[in-house]
Amino acid sequence: MDALRTKTIFHVDMDAFFVSVEELSDPSLQRDERGVVSAASYEARKFGVHSAMPLRTAAKLCPHAIFVDGHPDRYRECSAKVYEVLNTFSPLVEMASIDEAYLDMTGTDRLHGPPLRAAHALHNKVKSETQLNCSIGIGASRLIAKVSSAKAKPNGVLWVIPGQEAKFLAPLDVRDIPGVGKVMEQNLHLLGIHQVADLARLEEDVLEERFGKWGLALAGKARGEDAGGWFDAEVGEHSDPKSISHEHTFNEDTANPVQLETTLMRLTEMVARRLREHSFYARTIQLKLRYKDFTTITRAHSLAAPTQLDTEIFEQIRFARTGRRALKSACWGSRCLRSKKAHPDN
Repeated sequence: MDALRTKTIFHVDMDAFFVSVEELSDPSLQRDERGVVSAASYEARKFGVHSAMPLRTAAKLCPHAIFVDGHPDRYRECSAKVYEVLNTFSPLVEMASIDEAYLDMTGTDRLHGPPLRAAHALHNKVKSETQLNCSIGIGASRLIAKVSSAKAKPNGVLWVIPGQEAKFLAPLDVRDIPGVGKVMEQNLHLLGIHQVADLARLEEDVLEERFGKWGLALAGKARGEDAGGWFDAEVGEHSDPKSISHEHTFNEDTANPVQLETTLMRLTEMVARRLREHSFYARTIQLKLRYKDFTTITRAHSLAAPTQLDTEIFEQIRFARTGRRALKSACWGSRCLRSKKAHPDN
């Protein structure tokens, strides 16, 4: 616990980021029920709409909803503005994703004041500089900061005072712990574990016997510690991406092999360009196909020698493991193609 008390970590999470950026830009709006929901406003969430939900389902739940196309360049631009604001508060900033970040605010009291005052100042500056709302969680660890920012949403600030971590976590659902998904939640429920307090009462060796190293990480998380692979590095420490990918969703189903291969080539060029920009090489290539009923097929192939060349990646992904004929027949009914690089070559 003493180690936890030496840290002051902020987790800044932009509220309904993609939707908010589109509202700022006020684009021409159009309704399109293909694909899946990337983000939903808080108003839409009240009707049960959430990310990764098929648009047709979202339209049924919320008939008056307005659907807009995504604009990745616009989101990156806004994310960069947020990052600039965060850097004025701490030199140790870790962008966990395009719309959330951790800041190590340890030792900044003389510059920004105590944690709660600094968080409100940051909250106001993000709004004034970007016109976007955010929620900020404050804790002695990244885990506590992340959980508390979720509880502060929307547009709020929540500080878990050092020493109060266990009390804060105890009544929460185990699903509130970062890294606990549906499968792990079900496994924990089978053990009678529904709240974090239930998890905290179990001995570490019991959790390790059941879940291996992840069980030990769960025990640490139940105490509010940064345990597990998500928190191996320090805030602000540079780490390389594990994968690079691009994808495309067709407006209409297509069985045109020329159109499919042209799209695949364009995606390959985009991935290869990013590989070269980061001086990475692809060792494992993966193609993902998604049909209109959301059935998904993936094909992966490990190369004899890593590459960053468009032509080499394209040929490998076309022929994959199953051979050209089988792969192309799978492509023909697809709506989504993704060329992906996994594991940069060191």
